[in-house]
Amino acid sequence: MYRSIQAAALSLRPDKWDKPSNADKLEMFVRLAACEGAELIVAPEGFLEGYVVMDAIHHHKRRSDMWEISEPMDGPYVQRFRSIADELNIVLCFGFAERRDTGIYNTAVVLGPNGQICGTHQKVLLAEGTATTWDFNRVGRSLRAIDTPLGRVGIMICNDRWNADVARTQVMDGAQVLLIPAYGSRRRHQNHAVIARARENGVPVVEANVGVNLIVSKGEVVAYAWGNDRISIAEIEVPLPPSPERAQSMEESFLIWRDPEMQRRYEKTMKRSCSDTNL
Repeated sequence: MYRSIQAAALSLRPDKWDKPSNADKLEMFVRLAACEGAELIVAPEGFLEGYVVMDAIHHHKRRSDMWEISEPMDGPYVQRFRSIADELNIVLCFGFAERRDTGIYNTAVVLGPNGQICGTHQKVLLAEGTATTWDFNRVGRSLRAIDTPLGRVGIMICNDRWNADVARTQVMDGAQVLLIPAYGSRRRHQNHAVIARARENGVPVVEANVGVNLIVSKGEVVAYAWGNDRISIAEIEVPLPPSPERAQSMEESFLIWRDPEMQRRYEKTMKRSCSDTNL
């Protein structure tokens, strides 16, 4: 059993360090997508500030600049888009640098049609790396699906998509749709990874990247666009939640391959690899 939803992916290039301009651009394209009937809208990773973490890593900007341009979850720009989601009656997902007491995180927020914050995801696989002194680029520690009025969603931010377990963990937590806000690879193999995550898990995937976007439903590409300032809209078939008995049966058939024997085999392989290296 499936439920049909109109989903939109926005391919937009932000201006680095220019939150006012980026917010205006995002609002314009969100409104355009909503006018075309989109109920679920996804925008790229780190869009509000322009994905500027590399400037801090390479010392083109100071760490204090990252703290200044980031904002907490109750910051003014998040509040602005909460109001927009409420006005347009949509579910909206986009990325930004989130400021917390423990540091700055690469975060995607999901906003609901009543202006509520449905949930957040902090990127767990940081392509640029991390360090204990990088308080401006902390690693996410949670993989939980998020409840929305359109169903339960899972989020993978850009590099997260390369690890199949990041997707599977959230589907095991009940995700019926996977959302990918991205700012990265536009090569063909990234499309293959997105399609693979959809087919492995039997759920639709909506990716909004800089320069490309992709929507997959029932394992097939239903919308694709190359270039910036593009909106892709397509109907996705969202599987209805299975009964508890069916869910348990499906996961048991998956987890049977992950018994303790696999861990023992892995440890033996690593020991052999270390021995070969020391020869």
